Amino acid sequence: MATVKTWLLVAAERREFDGILERFGASERLNWPLEFARQAYYRGDRYVMVAHGPGRRLVEKALEKRIDVDGIVSTGFCGALDPALRVGDIVTGAGAIYCADRVIVSAAEKRALRERTGAAAVDMESAAVAEKAAQWGVPFHAIRAVSDAAGEDMPLDFNLYRDQDGRFSRGRIALAALARPFARVPALLRLDRNARIAARSLGDYFADCRL
Repeated sequence: MATVKTWLLVAAERREFDGILERFGASERLNWPLEFARQAYYRGDRYVMVAHGPGRRLVEKALEKRIDVDGIVSTGFCGALDPALRVGDIVTGAGAIYCADRVIVSAAEKRALRERTGAAAVDMESAAVAEKAAQWGVPFHAIRAVSDAAGEDMPLDFNLYRDQDGRFSRGRIALAALARPFARVPALLRLDRNARIAARSLGDYFADCRL
């Protein structure tokens, strides 16, 4: 009889799991002190999904206590640095993803980061998740979906709307968008659409792959 393996999937925001949850089907809420924690069984394996906000500090808070798992996956969205990548493309492997401590806002920043690091994409959590996997002595995977292309600027400098722990204030972002509605609101809606595409891509990927 095959042994059930438990995989811990770590993302920043709950919405990054939308596509995975849709493909996995039934899931169960976990009563953990995190913004989001659910588990689902799919193809005989158990998947624990947690999200507690963006950045290293919030990853460390989410994973303060060791969980008995067979491996950890850093997942969710990423920004493309490679101009060949398109929204919804999947990027895997820690070496392909540069982990930044802030949102990379402009196409010019992305281009400079690509030239300096050679990375294909950028996120804010993978390095911290990889370190936790090493501490726990379990395999690590990075599986991300592109939500903004290399040539795209962000509609706002989201770094300006983070609290002391690094969480984004949706209320402050909405107010900033309304200050210049004709320019910023359509751009935010486009970013939201891209996020939905990325989430569906992640769902398709996890539904078809075996870790």
